[in-house]
Amino acid sequence: MDKEDLELKEELAQFTPLALACLDGFIEIAQCMIHKNPRLVCIVNENGHLPVLLAATRGKKEMTRFLYSVTPSEELAPEKGPNGATLVSTCIVKQMLDVALDILEKHPRLAISSGKDNFTPIYVLAQMPKLFPSGGSLWFWQRWIYYCTNVRLRRAHDQIPTYIGENSSQQSRQSDNIIVNVLNQLHGMVSHLLDFLDLGIKNMHAKKLRNRQAIKLLKCISCTIKNLKVEQLDESLVYQAIIQAVKHGIVEFITEIIDSNPDLLASEDFSKRNIFLTAILHRQEKIFGLLHRLDNLRRIQMISHVDMFENNMLHLAGMLAPPRQLDGISGAALQMQRELQWFKEVESVVPQTFKDVMNKDGKKPCDLFTEQHASLMKDGEKWMKEIANSSTFVAALIVTIMFAAAFTIPGGTNEKTGMPNFLQNPLFMLFITSDAISLFSATTSVLMFLGIMTSQYAESKFLTRLPTKLIIGLSTLFFSIAAMMISFSAALAIWLNDPSTKYVILPLILLASIPVSLFALLLFPLLVEIFISTYGPGIFDRRIERWY
Repeated sequence: MDKEDLELKEELAQFTPLALACLDGFIEIAQCMIHKNPRLVCIVNENGHLPVLLAATRGKKEMTRFLYSVTPSEELAPEKGPNGATLVSTCIVKQMLDVALDILEKHPRLAISSGKDNFTPIYVLAQMPKLFPSGGSLWFWQRWIYYCTNVRLRRAHDQIPTYIGENSSQQSRQSDNIIVNVLNQLHGMVSHLLDFLDLGIKNMHAKKLRNRQAIKLLKCISCTIKNLKVEQLDESLVYQAIIQAVKHGIVEFITEIIDSNPDLLASEDFSKRNIFLTAILHRQEKIFGLLHRLDNLRRIQMISHVDMFENNMLHLAGMLAPPRQLDGISGAALQMQRELQWFKEVESVVPQTFKDVMNKDGKKPCDLFTEQHASLMKDGEKWMKEIANSSTFVAALIVTIMFAAAFTIPGGTNEKTGMPNFLQNPLFMLFITSDAISLFSATTSVLMFLGIMTSQYAESKFLTRLPTKLIIGLSTLFFSIAAMMISFSAALAIWLNDPSTKYVILPLILLASIPVSLFALLLFPLLVEIFISTYGPGIFDRRIERWY
């Protein structure tokens, strides 16, 4: 074929052969085509999309990196149209941050340039909370791996596959393929081993690399908007980007962008809500915590702000949280507790007069809270009564069993004295002690759950009183089940004390531990969540470290 033949387009969407290869990620074919005709990377399709943009849209990361390395940089400049900004936004969405960062370092103004969808890269980045450290919580062992992992930021050009030229010898290709195959097999074996051990090292490394790339990308964007005027900020969707970052709880985005341009602290949405009113409405406690780090003057300005419906901070705290925020909390009662915690926190910040201020609908904050949380309160009452009802049945059954077991003494009693035959045996004392603990714990659990079923379900009771009863009830039920299994195992050990039967004691004790383990797996996480939610450090950050 002549190289001009590769520039022919099919009729449907005006795709060149290179564009079709890009859509499916055929890197070797694309390399050969570009080697023959380098102009192919600059030919657009019917929608004006460059081949590198087509590959990025389909999520073909290796193909995108390769095409970006051979696409002239001026083709992505803001002056050449929306392809550059669209490519940056697409790379952010597809998490090819190395490519996005490399483009912005060459063309910084692309960060505030509109793409083909009329969105700017800064606006797109503000809707990607998973790219930032604040966008997800880690277990303690994941945090340890995360902080111990060393990552190195690589440029997009460092990850481009090796070019396969038409003059390469078959022998060299075969030897390269053999080496590549061996390396891939070794890499696969190591990867499977790490996955088998469930260490999560690869995932934590990828997460930390993503976080560092996102932070560097954010710093590059913040330098671009540093000296922009109000009209330019509005055209670039910077104000809207800040509001989107608040809705998604991206603390790093808010602090970095406002540090670069302090005037952006006064950003508002279309309802005239500033960043702190928006944080309350969307229950983003990390953003709201920044309020405590403002100086007195700015804090008063932020607190005194009202939206276009004359809602103050307390009104917005009285509104029901978005479903995506409540879905992460177990049970309607704990959701109601979290809503009360938000209302009390905001109430402690605003002046006392805010409690009696009415909005445009003539409603006070407390009236608005009661109205919007009526359904959630009923669901919380139903949820707690269902748990209490089922747990009462289990606890009452344990009380019956352990009361009867106390008078069914293993080994019998002495006919003359009436004393147990195994009174001096340590296992017998373990049996009696664990039996008594199980009986008393189960009785306490029954009383706590009865107290839950007969409690007054007012709004304020969901804050500490009802959760405390549930904590005591579930804790004592757990202890009663564990003590019951210990009592059972001790009785077995007494009965099977003969040398010929000792080999069955250990398997039976292991079987007895199954119910305790199941209870711990099923209900213990809920118990921990309730305890932390009620008596933990809280979800709000009141650090004195000054921000502005």
